[in-house]
Amino acid sequence: MLRLTDIVGNAADPDIADRLHDIDHDGGVERVRLSRSDLARRRQRLVTDRGTEFALLLDRSASLENGSVLLLEAGRAVLVVLEQPQWLVLRAAHVAGALEIGYFAGNMHWKVRFENDCIWIAQEGPRDTYLKRVAHLLARGDAVVLDTSDALAGGVRHLHVPHAH
Repeated sequence: MLRLTDIVGNAADPDIADRLHDIDHDGGVERVRLSRSDLARRRQRLVTDRGTEFALLLDRSASLENGSVLLLEAGRAVLVVLEQPQWLVLRAAHVAGALEIGYFAGNMHWKVRFENDCIWIAQEGPRDTYLKRVAHLLARGDAVVLDTSDALAGGVRHLHVPHAH
């Protein structure tokens, strides 16, 4: 098994980007997709998109990020790509609902973004866990869950969200 112990650099660096571009044309760039929480792990066993297994063994001072290059040699590279999170999209029914959603999301330390008139909550666990946490808001009609494509378009397509009382 390949053992990678250093971060060579980042794909955003112009010199590295040029080398990656050339290697990618020859099909030599392998990508490993990591969640945001996995970026913080210094030791892990990983598999690239081409099936190459390797042990990542970084020292404590190393910091993985989207675009980190773990291997860069003639004809071959291993690149870290941040997985895109799944999103739970909520739209408040009124101002009081919006305030409560924002307050609640902050207390839960959820990673959020705002687009149009919606709050997008990055799911770092099972979707059902998040839905259970906001069930009281949904049951009272303070918020609705939207499909992500409709939230981006500004349209409204309510999703049926089962819940129990």
